[in-house]
Amino acid sequence: MASTITDITPDQPAFDQLADLFDEYRVHYGETTDPGGTAQWLREQLTAGPLRAAVALPDLGFVTTVVLPASLRLATFWQVRDLYVRPDRRRGGTARALLNHVVDQARAAGAIRVSLQTEPDNVPARALYTSAGFRPVEGLIGLSLTLSATAQRV
Repeated sequence: MASTITDITPDQPAFDQLADLFDEYRVHYGETTDPGGTAQWLREQLTAGPLRAAVALPDLGFVTTVVLPASLRLATFWQVRDLYVRPDRRRGGTARALLNHVVDQARAAGAIRVSLQTEPDNVPARALYTSAGFRPVEGLIGLSLTLSATAQRV
């Protein structure tokens, strides 16, 4: 049975499934489970923030994206922030279907590109992304400044 991919807002019944799955995703990457905090954060981000989400049911996967300005081109681009399918449901095409869903939506909205990032050792994800046409960005270096109570001022 193929998954049905649905865009999710906090007022939809499937939001609770998304929140549970998102908490599971956080735990998968080493965070402590926090179902209430996860649901609250998602609700805030989907309501007032730039985050968008789609869920694949019944295969239990999701994707989140943000739409960002492409200022030099006076356009927008979409960035995939999170893509997750439950481990026991992988290798069935759900991740590819979620990725295609984002690309189709971005294209329909007139975005100039879809971007994403992943860890260098996430071989399965990199294989999926390259097979879908994503390529490394040459000539750019990603930089990040971690903000915390002990972070130095710039």
